[in-house]
Amino acid sequence: MKLSRAPNLLIAQHWINLLEQVHISCELHNRYMQGAMGDIPVDQCGPEVWLEHEADLPAAQRVITGAAPTPGAPLMRWRCGSCHESLEPQFTTCWNCGSSYSDFS
Repeated sequence: MKLSRAPNLLIAQHWINLLEQVHISCELHNRYMQGAMGDIPVDQCGPEVWLEHEADLPAAQRVITGAAPTPGAPLMRWRCGSCHESLEPQFTTCWNCGSSYSDFS
């Protein structure tokens, strides 16, 4: 499934690197299509990032827009395994008891 067309190859490869850090399987398409620009419409020559699994789309969109948490952090609300407090995804440590998200994942 196509995630997005990148403005250039450098950005596309950066997105691939970010997605791989959070274990989202993806591929880079149209890597060499810019050489065909002129024979092929410009809007179809840009590099594209494609996802292997459609279910990864929401998380992948957050990653490439910069709204994703750091690698290893949760992508959605999580419940602390020690005190059962419900926490937002931007928090990797429980505010109530200090337990880390990575302790329970």
